[in-house]
Amino acid sequence: MFLGLDYNTWWFLVFGAVISGYAILDGFDLGAGALHLFLKKETSRRIALNAIGPVWDGNEVWLVIGGGALFAGFPVAYAAVFSAFYLPAMIFLIGLIWRAVAIEFRSKEPGKMWRLTWDIVYSFACIVVTLSLGLMLGNVAMGLPLNEEKEFTGSMLTFFNPFSIMVAVTTLALFMTHGAIYLAMKTENRLYTKLTILAKNFNIFFLLCFGLTTLYTLLYIPHLSDRIKSNPAYFVFPAIMLLAIANIPRQLKKGNYRFAFVSSSVTIASLLIAVAVEVFPNLLLASNDAANSITIQNAASSPKTMKTLLIIALVGTPLVAVYTSFVFWTFKGKVKLDEMSY
Repeated sequence: MFLGLDYNTWWFLVFGAVISGYAILDGFDLGAGALHLFLKKETSRRIALNAIGPVWDGNEVWLVIGGGALFAGFPVAYAAVFSAFYLPAMIFLIGLIWRAVAIEFRSKEPGKMWRLTWDIVYSFACIVVTLSLGLMLGNVAMGLPLNEEKEFTGSMLTFFNPFSIMVAVTTLALFMTHGAIYLAMKTENRLYTKLTILAKNFNIFFLLCFGLTTLYTLLYIPHLSDRIKSNPAYFVFPAIMLLAIANIPRQLKKGNYRFAFVSSSVTIASLLIAVAVEVFPNLLLASNDAANSITIQNAASSPKTMKTLLIIALVGTPLVAVYTSFVFWTFKGKVKLDEMSY
């Protein structure tokens, strides 16, 4: 026990915090990539790439930490999740690889077709990665068929259900809004004006997707609102989420892109928190039989391991946060192209 909570619960919170950090940080990278082809000029695309150039690979560190946290703290869940999500996880990883290749290769040759090809690869890879993330999140929230041995018993088509597809598209819309806001903070002049328009349009797209997904959830996935309905104290989470969502267009209209970025970050975090509140103590809910669900208890490592891991996390995670803050501080301000640029 630590501060009134057992180590399993603490490790669940650590894992959730790391995944939220990844979604916020790599979310604007992926969003910037997804909207890349909306930028028509060569100079605009170079500036957009250089806006994320110093940070995109460091942001992926949070994904590595999240995978390590799941493997070390909840090995049963790690095995079940990656066997169940084999197809979307492989698509996700391949997308990450091609994103990195496209960013690094694009400026190696001056040819117009060469650069256009890698622009398309880059944007497509970011879209695929984002949709894969949303698809996996939707299925985790809804639940998957598991047998008594905690093994996935569905087919590849199980993942492509209406709810998960809606969550995937909503995730893409949110990340594109998040990315457009970040790029607007890093650019100026005509490109800045272009991105302000894109940010507002993508935000409208997100609001429509969010509204439809929320309505579908309330009507057809009732277990995702049961806990909040049963305990008024939990209403604080959807309240924060709705306030953050409402504040995005407000700040965009006022031109306060830094506050809009904070609001989109809070939106991402609060959406993940809302899902975590509803599925807890499950890590992977069994849709066919709740008794087969993978929980923080039946999937956890030994108490001694969990205690050791928590100590390591309490030391290591803040160090990564400090490094991330240092990088953002070092490369703050508007992007200027020079001989070292992409």
